[in-house]
Amino acid sequence: MTSPRRIAYQGEPGANSHQVCRQHYPDWDTLPCASFEDVFAAVEAEEADLAMIPIDNSIAGRVADIHHFLPGSGLHIVAEHFLRIRFHLMGVPGATLDQVRTVHSHVHALGQCRKIIREHGLVPLISGDTAGAAREVAEAADPTQAAISPPLAAEIYGLEILAKDVEDEDHNTTRFVVLSRDLVQAPAGDGPVVTSFIFNVRNLPAALYKALGGFATNGVNMTKLESYMVGGHFAATQFLAEVDGHPDDPGLSRALEELAFFTTDIKILGVYAADPFRS
Repeated sequence: MTSPRRIAYQGEPGANSHQVCRQHYPDWDTLPCASFEDVFAAVEAEEADLAMIPIDNSIAGRVADIHHFLPGSGLHIVAEHFLRIRFHLMGVPGATLDQVRTVHSHVHALGQCRKIIREHGLVPLISGDTAGAAREVAEAADPTQAAISPPLAAEIYGLEILAKDVEDEDHNTTRFVVLSRDLVQAPAGDGPVVTSFIFNVRNLPAALYKALGGFATNGVNMTKLESYMVGGHFAATQFLAEVDGHPDDPGLSRALEELAFFTTDIKILGVYAADPFRS
């Protein structure tokens, strides 16, 4: 009998990353990791088959650490998934909202749920992780303590929901990418595809402008372009780009050929099916 496949994520059981793993890989074992670096290492060491990594959030923007780990990891993007972020206020069994005095959560979650905190005069306490906050409240067994955590955390740690969907904005959405040791590309001509790649431009005047010109002239829609320094050098800038289309499509193929003239390095990170959420 073969052992179940395993997918790694950052955070404690009950985190949003755990939720999206269960949603899209329900038959897989999950491997919680303390840090993003540990997630990458687990896949590289074959302790896990895949990794589920958050890369963008509609409120907080990009997840900065990922852009440093991904290029040199040797892993490949094989899928993307979007998750509507929901936070519930939860406490120990029998607790009521009127009893709560302090609320635990990650600093970002506390910042995204200011209205309920202010409305009930709660004292926010920062935890390292939203799911970890739920675990802390369950362990304390104190009805005056509550956590702002994903719904799955209440199920895992045996907490009761005191208030649902307490986030200030209802469009809070995180985009996750799935990473694999193997480069598995989506086929061309079988639905919308996203191509992710990194490149370094040559140190020439207007090099970036010229490098991107091929995408415009070939009708390729670029949905992401982000820059970050490499090795602490101000002149060495690396770009992460995402475009609609498959490298085998004539337009994108020509655009990538033109890009090569003005860059020192191009690396395809993944060619994968676009999540239906995009449409």
